[in-house]
Parts: sequence; C-alpha cells; structure tokens
Amino acid sequence: MDTTLQDPLVGQLLDGRYRVDARIAVGGMATVYRAVDTRLDRVLALKVMHPTLAADASFVDRFIREAKSVARLAHPNVVQVFDQGTDGSYVYLAMEYVAGCTLRDVLRERGALQPRAALDILEPVLAALGAAHRAGFVHRDMKPENVLIGDDGRVKVADFGLVRSVGTVTSTTGAVLGTVSYLAPEQIEHGTADPRVDVYACGVMLYEMLTGGKPHTGETPAQVLYQHLHADVPPPSAAVPGLPYELDELTASATARTPDLRPHDAVALLAQAREARAALSADQLDAVPPQALAAEHDNAEDRTSVIPRALTTPLRVLPVDGDDEDPAVRSDRTSRLERPPVPAPRRRPRPPRAVVTVAAAVLLVLGLGAGVWYINSGQFTRVPAVLGKTQEQAEARLTDAGLEVGDVEHAYSDTVRPGTIISTDPEPGSRIRQNDSVTLTVSDGPQTVKVPNLAGYRLDKARDVLKDEGLEPGMVTREFSDEVERGFVIGTEPVAGTERKAGSAIALTVSKGSPVDVPDVVGQDLADAREQLAQAGLKVRVAERRVHSEYEQGQVARQSPGAGDRAAEGDTVTLTVSKGPVMVEVPDVVGDSVDEAKDKLEAAGFQVDEDRGLLGLFGDTVKEQSVAGGEQAPEGSTITITIR
Repeated sequence: MDTTLQDPLVGQLLDGRYRVDARIAVGGMATVYRAVDTRLDRVLALKVMHPTLAADASFVDRFIREAKSVARLAHPNVVQVFDQGTDGSYVYLAMEYVAGCTLRDVLRERGALQPRAALDILEPVLAALGAAHRAGFVHRDMKPENVLIGDDGRVKVADFGLVRSVGTVTSTTGAVLGTVSYLAPEQIEHGTADPRVDVYACGVMLYEMLTGGKPHTGETPAQVLYQHLHADVPPPSAAVPGLPYELDELTASATARTPDLRPHDAVALLAQAREARAALSADQLDAVPPQALAAEHDNAEDRTSVIPRALTTPLRVLPVDGDDEDPAVRSDRTSRLERPPVPAPRRRPRPPRAVVTVAAAVLLVLGLGAGVWYINSGQFTRVPAVLGKTQEQAEARLTDAGLEVGDVEHAYSDTVRPGTIISTDPEPGSRIRQNDSVTLTVSDGPQTVKVPNLAGYRLDKARDVLKDEGLEPGMVTREFSDEVERGFVIGTEPVAGTERKAGSAIALTVSKGSPVDVPDVVGQDLADAREQLAQAGLKVRVAERRVHSEYEQGQVARQSPGAGDRAAEGDTVTLTVSKGPVMVEVPDVVGDSVDEAKDKLEAAGFQVDEDRGLLGLFGDTVKEQSVAGGEQAPEGSTITITIR
C-alpha cells in the first residue's frame, strides 16, 4: 500500500516554493521527501521536522544546527544543504537529492567487498569527514546507513544530525548518543566526541566491508558495548584468510581502543589508506572475497540510540611496547598483528656427489641468468609510499630506497595536513632506476580567504562577490527585517572579516522584508478569501485536493500558513477548499426513550439536544426530532429531540 497517499504534505507546496512529490523515509525526528524546487526547477530532498517536535526549542535548534554545520562544508562528498526555513508548523531543510542506495544496501546484497571496492568507498568518506574535522566538527554517527552511493558512483556522507564542535561532550545526562555497533570506547565511557570517534567508526566500517560482518556482536546492546571497551577489533584476515597484512594494519590503526593510538583525524587516516592501497598489487586489490559472512545483522544495532551509561563499564587499556614510529600513525596493533615466528630450518642429509655436480652446473647457468637480470632489471626499484609523511620522513625513505630527492614543491590542500606529502612524481609504486630523483609535493594546508562584507547586497550580487573571492554561496536563511529591503543580505555566517579556506560555503541571511500577519480566512468563500489575502499583500495557491469538513462546499477548510502566523509580503498562502460535510442518514428515534434515542443518534455521529418544555419535565418519550428519520444531515451536526 502506498502510504504516501495518507501524508498531508504530499502534493502540497511548502513555503510557496517546494512541491512535495513523494515520501522517501521517516525517522525519529523528521520525514524526508522527494520534492521539486519550483523556482529553480530541480529535484531535491526535503527534510521536514515532525510538527509535534517543532514546538520544542531544543529539537529545532539541533535541526537548524545540522543545516548550518553542513552548509559550511563545501565538499563534493558531503550531501549539500541548499536552504532552511519554516512554513507554519513545518520546519524544513532543502538538501541535495542523491539517487542511489546506501552502503548498508550494498553490504546486505553483496556481503564482503573486494579490497579495491572497500577502499574506493572508504577514501571519499574520509575525505568528507576530513573536511568536517578541519572545519572543527565531528559527525559522531558514522555508519553504513549514512554513506550514500549515487547511481553515478559518487560517494557522499549524509545525516550530520548529531554533529558537534570538536571537544564537546554529549549533553544527554547519563547517556550516550550514537549507534551501538560503531561507538568508540571513549564515547561509551565518557561521552567525549573528537575526530577520533569518527576514525574509530570508519575502522569498524572498513572491517565490515572487508569481511561482510561486524567485529563485535551480541544478543543485547550491553554485550556489544562491553566488547568495544574490552576487546580489540580482530584483523579482517582472521575472518577472510588471504587479505593483505596492510589492510589488517589499517583496520587496527583506526580501531585502536586507546584514542591517542589512532590517527588524529580522518585526514591522517586517509593518508594511511592511500599508503596501504599503494602497497597492494592489482591482484590483491581485486581478490574476490568468500561470502561466508554475508551480512546478516540485527537492524536494532544500526539505529541511532540513546544508550544508558549503566550498560557500560570502565575502559581498560592494554599496555603497548614503545617504538620510534610516528605517533600520528602508531596503533595498538603490536600485540595482535605480529607475524608468527619463522621456524628454524631442519638439517637435511648431504646429497650424493652426482647431485652436487648437477647442482653446480645449474648454479652456473643461473649465475649467468642473474647477470642478465641485473643488467635488465636489477638497476630498477619502486618509489616507496610516502604520502602523508613529513618531508623529513619522506626524504629518509627515498634515501633508504637508493633514490635521490628531486625538487620539493608546495601546494594548497584541503585534506592533507600542512608539512606532509600530497604526491610524488613518479607516483608511489612506480618503477624507477636506482639513483634517479623523485619530486615531492608538500602540503601548505588549505588556502584561506577573508569573508567579505555583503550586508546590503542583493542576493544574486552577493553570490557573485563570494565566487569572485574564491568562496562558495552556502545555505540561504530568510528572516523578517524592518530595516533591510526584501531580497537583500542582512549578514553572513561566519561574519565578515573571518578567515575561511578557499572554496568554503558561506551561509547568507536574506531579508524577507517587514512581516505581515496572515489573516484568518477559514470558513470564507474562496473568492472572499482570495481578496482578503491579496489586500494583505499575499499570494494565493489553491490545493488540488479538496476535503470534507464542517464548512460548506466551496468554502475554505484550512490554510497554510495559519491565521496569526507571520509571512513576508508576496509570500504564498495555500488554501484547501471544502467539499462540504459528510452527510449521514438520521435514525428514526420518535417513540424511543430518551436514553435509547441519544445512544442511536450519537452512534450515528450526531450531537443531541433535548427540548422538554414545561410538559416534558418529567417525560421520557421522544415525540419529535428536528430532522426526520431517514433524511440526511451533516455528520457531527446537532439533532434536537422533543420530549413529552
């Protein structure tokens, strides 16, 4: 059954602009619709807060915080927010519509993925999170359901509804907000949320993509939480034999139970992921995994939940032996990823003399062959993987590989930490002659731009100025203003003069002009309602679908925005016209007792009024009724019975 037919928003025009076509999904806080922006003629997703929550200021603040946070992230792998506003009791976000599926859908259908596919999904996710982390935000609810894969193959991160500033603590008293299977130990124990909780969740997702199953499972959420605190995520190769050691190491680094042993943010983990990819051969990347762990899971573990702290226990940290590895990439993999010791060779009996003679001849031939190999191939080596390393570390690796350090170039980068390697020429893994030089490109971090003062600009002009300055126009929020003319910019977020990286989205607040009180036209004839709204400076749209109501046919049954709401001059009010009341046959109650008559009439949907007069004060029999039995009357109307 198509439940969208019962949704009152489907078929409506929200805020005089967004035509709601179909319902996509329903969540605990909002419903997502596919809609069309009638001004720009484009399909988008409309996230509308449930009206029952719109009266709660904390829910509205969180909803708008999501919009503002995501609007500041101008990144191709983040679902873009276009607009935010209200229409009567509806609070909404207008967002990019991604036609496709989620990573959860892919895992359900395919189970474990090839390493190349897993990295192809992981890397854009980390790029998106890296942009958020460098902008000062943490997602806090990374899971396959929030990774969208478009029909064109693009990967995007969605649902920043739990986004928080770096370093904040969950505000739910005695509880943890998140999804059980992907919570980092420090989220469970302390409620803290810095970029490393997203790194941990991505490590769990990587394990799930490589194996088709989750690393920690249990019959109850408490059992899963306990494992996060007290058990390491096992290496993926334990579930899928043959997976390369580099992928075990990458998973272990991301899911270290001690936060300090993880990469400090998604950008650092992205560098490790690219280094791991460069170290793998084409056969290793394209190895087809067994499907023994086809994704069977309890959907309850995939929902964002408030987890009572009573389910958690104190974090126990296992000691890790120190070494001289870079702290940014060191993990607690020491104890669980060491390769098993190589057994000592067994002593073999001495071969007969004839065998020795034959072996000598073979070795002579092999020696000549080795000389030919050295001339043709022994002079070559491979460019080592140095992406994400500091310049000093990269130069040391090149020297150890017998290569020269060539030119050192610099470039801006939104995702690679300043002072670390963005790329090499030739690329890592390329075949190169011994003693040849390798050019290094070092990151200077993101290019920064000052936000211009756009107050008083028309919206189209303000957008042009932002693009000229190397910034992107972001979400547009409209507010009433008695001082700024309709359609002109009131201010920006961040404010003018603030430095932001080039390409960042700048949110604009635009004037809706002076507010207009919406008149009450419910119950009026449609023509009269149109005239009254026009006199108030408002436009009228009549909904295609008519409804039964207490009002006569052709009168206005309801309006949006409602009476008393504020609108801007030129805004649109949607009117729904009445088809008239539902007509119901009136039962014949003449001759019945008063109680019997009232029961029959009320059961038929009518109100009942008694007329006793002087003669009926002590009577109990119905002598007359205002509408005769068998005739039609509006449902809910009043039937008067005369008692004698």
